[in-house]
Amino acid sequence: MASSATSNNKEENENGSSETLTPALTTQIPPSIADERKVALITGITGQDGSYLTEFLLSKGYEVHGLIRRSSNFNTARLDHLYVDPHNHAKARMKLHYADLSDASSLRRWVDSLLPDEVYNLAAQSHVAVSFEIPDYTADVVATGSLRLLEAVKSATRHKPSIRYYQAGSSEMFGSTPPPQSETTPFHPRSPYAAAKCAAHWYTVNYREAYGLFACNGILFNHESPRRGENFVTRKITRAVGRIRVGLQTRLFLGNLTAARDWGFAGDYVEAMWLMLQQESPGDYVVATEESHTVEEFLQAAFGHVGLDWKDHVVIDKRYFRPAEVDSLKGDSSKARRELGWKPKVGFMELVKMMVDQDVELAKREKVLVDAGYIDSQQQP
Repeated sequence: MASSATSNNKEENENGSSETLTPALTTQIPPSIADERKVALITGITGQDGSYLTEFLLSKGYEVHGLIRRSSNFNTARLDHLYVDPHNHAKARMKLHYADLSDASSLRRWVDSLLPDEVYNLAAQSHVAVSFEIPDYTADVVATGSLRLLEAVKSATRHKPSIRYYQAGSSEMFGSTPPPQSETTPFHPRSPYAAAKCAAHWYTVNYREAYGLFACNGILFNHESPRRGENFVTRKITRAVGRIRVGLQTRLFLGNLTAARDWGFAGDYVEAMWLMLQQESPGDYVVATEESHTVEEFLQAAFGHVGLDWKDHVVIDKRYFRPAEVDSLKGDSSKARRELGWKPKVGFMELVKMMVDQDVELAKREKVLVDAGYIDSQQQP
């Protein structure tokens, strides 16, 4: 997701005649419960990380508010299993509001209105390859958007000094710096996305040092799940494996297969985000499995899980090569393990199998629609 915002209900009038938001603050919560419940505000709540973080925080008893962008189509599929109509005051602990990281006034309005205990900035135009095509937009949302949100939080601390802020960083910031990469490793970004994330990182450090904000940077290495977007390489692979397995697809087009990444499970990584904001002092943390695997290794694991040979189906297409490649990323998360008590629970092979199993089931359901004539079976080569 590129930036954040959404409605407090799902009663949009799609013909454009009217569109009314139910203000979240009108929800009546018994004072005894409201006093005990922490409030979290999440940008990028509709994304992979946002959905897992929302689940995690709700399990901790939080009231969760998410900001999403206005769209004529609902983009809340990852949250549908958590959605409760806000009119059900006793159960609706997740509420969604319209805002956008490119719109400072909307950010300030919601931060001032909610005065949350914790703010998690997960929103971004997060696709590295796409950032080369839309660099201005990427910089505005990822870098300047973070600055706008920090300003909103700084302003709100006049009324609630205890607000804590989390900034989602990325291993892509290290770029061409050799692994292993830790909190003290110099950044050498190799894409507009990575450069923008570096700016957001240093804005966060600056606001912590200049204004005393409790602001943390989480430098998360690649984290995947069945909820990963289908245009990211890991999900692109597992999605293709499922479709090839049931006969809906024969080929998969990819770029650089030698690029190595430190891949973990997104559900594990959101716990690290939360732990950062529970510490006595703010800091910056690398979150990683400390293992690195190439795209080719991911292919072998994914296709092998269903008894296929990836070499029979993968075609190299130069259009998927980046103008500037990041060859190898492998995190040193010793600080997070030592200070936060965090460590990953899901290993590489378990992660791959989880994603493949999910996408095989998805492909089977898709095939039912193809066989019934509702989907063109020739959409993919």
